[in-house]
Amino acid sequence: MKKSDASHMDRLPVDFSKYKVLNKSDNRPDPFSTLSQDDYDSLKQVGLDMKRPPDMGRFLLFDHNPFFTISQTEGVEILPLPDAMNRYPWMMEKYYFKAIDRNMDEFTRQVAEGENQGYFIRVKKNVRLNHPIHTGFLIHTPQGLQNVHNIVVIEEGAHLHLITGCVSGKHNQEGLHIAVSENYVASNAKFINTMIHNWGPDFVVRPRAATIVAENATFVSNYYSVSPPKNIESIPYTHLEGNHSSAKYMTVLASMPNSYCDIGGTVLMSGENTSAELVARAVNYGGTVLQTGLLIGAAKGSRGHVDCSGLMLSDGGVIEAVPGLRATHPDARMSHEAAIGKIDMGEVNYLQSKGLSEMQAIALIIRGFLNIGVEVEGLDTELEQMIQQISELSGHGE
Repeated sequence: MKKSDASHMDRLPVDFSKYKVLNKSDNRPDPFSTLSQDDYDSLKQVGLDMKRPPDMGRFLLFDHNPFFTISQTEGVEILPLPDAMNRYPWMMEKYYFKAIDRNMDEFTRQVAEGENQGYFIRVKKNVRLNHPIHTGFLIHTPQGLQNVHNIVVIEEGAHLHLITGCVSGKHNQEGLHIAVSENYVASNAKFINTMIHNWGPDFVVRPRAATIVAENATFVSNYYSVSPPKNIESIPYTHLEGNHSSAKYMTVLASMPNSYCDIGGTVLMSGENTSAELVARAVNYGGTVLQTGLLIGAAKGSRGHVDCSGLMLSDGGVIEAVPGLRATHPDARMSHEAAIGKIDMGEVNYLQSKGLSEMQAIALIIRGFLNIGVEVEGLDTELEQMIQQISELSGHGE
């Protein structure tokens, strides 16, 4: 799919030399006991409450230093990726850069060639967790470059909800976060992956994710961004290779002035009777948003839908919606819809007639716009706060 020329910030060249490569420190104190209050607050905003005992285990990458709590649930493993690679030599052959090409671009090469940290999470056969696992990535050092490589393995019949928060330190305005994530969802398994971003205004973020989904398995990706970085380009790829497998992407973001958000996704449906849904909602306060979604129907009975919608709440800024469909099998059935507009002031006036102020009315309308039926068990409070934040940013100048 050809990218748009909607903004001069598109395809922002990244000068790696301006960032400090973060390396593991052997003498850094354990942040579970030494995090500042600002750090605690920043992590809590993205769903990681470090003061609360973990239900199913926890992982934090503080700059380049991994700290984790081992799950006490039998059949669940949480380890820093280098530790897991040393413990399980077979991982190199079976999972390491098997879902994504290490030479896909300069960012995957940066992770493959550099010293990188991240998590390995495995949920063994038929283990179904009652609570989410929480992970977090905090860039504390100004202008830090954080290389991340994560691998998640959900074995046959297992269920996991993973909540990951990515955030910059309160006084850290600039940095580079590169994350390669590989997810493997075995037959009859379910993986809900909720990602929350809250970055400084001059951060550059490059997630590179790939997920392989087996027969009768389900993958759900939820993405929220209240405070976007200067430039983010996310191009997740999901391969529904098993028959009767499914994938759903749900994206909610607020775009601020001088930010560029390229938020897309590609789902290849090569298994028979597979289904996919890509839903994106953007509230634009003056930045540039490119919403892309590509479904590829490549097998009998493949079904899919792309839904991209945006609200323009500023005289500046751009939203461009590019839903894509590609059929390589005659029995594939796919559809798409896209809508961009502003708030209907008739609706605002109606709500005001019921006793709401203008700001309250606009916030309520936005809350309804952002309600897309996301599966977020274990994140109710944080999600409510994020939706509230996005909604209450409005009302000024409307």
